[in-house]
Amino acid sequence: MEQNWAKIIESIGEDLTRPGLADTPKRAAEAFKFLTRGYHQTVDEVVNGALFPSDSSEMILVQDVELYSLCEHHVLPFIGKVHVAYIPTGKVLGLSKIARIVDLFARRLQIQESLTIEIANTIMDVTEASGVGVIVEAQHMCMMMRGVEKQNSLMKTSAMLGAFRNSQKTREEFLSLLQMRS
Repeated sequence: MEQNWAKIIESIGEDLTRPGLADTPKRAAEAFKFLTRGYHQTVDEVVNGALFPSDSSEMILVQDVELYSLCEHHVLPFIGKVHVAYIPTGKVLGLSKIARIVDLFARRLQIQESLTIEIANTIMDVTEASGVGVIVEAQHMCMMMRGVEKQNSLMKTSAMLGAFRNSQKTREEFLSLLQMRS
């Protein structure tokens, strides 16, 4: 990967012997490995058995989980937040594991629409919840830095599974909880 970064940098006309660029291919390769580390993780590894018995059957919402990903079309960042809600059926997932599941999929070349569905399906599979709702809000550098250059655009996607899809009341509760701010 380091050699490929060197070729890319040279192909734009830069001089890799310049002091500021001398170690850039190595640093860029390490950064890219970090930004795409989701390819080297599994759901089982990130959940790590953190499912706990619970009598709760009320909605659990984790809001404003930071999101950093790379779009698969231009390999440019999209940055935002994820809101995840689920209704447990006998077990709950460790709080940090929701953020780790978000990162697992976000740290891959991705489109937001697929990312949203992958998070929802995984939370549903892992928890066996009666329903899962996921909303992703993100700004895409491919729209902001190039192309149409629209600085204030925000993309929102949602995935509603089980009770969140089948019950208007459940969906409304989820959306109303998102609007409550302290």
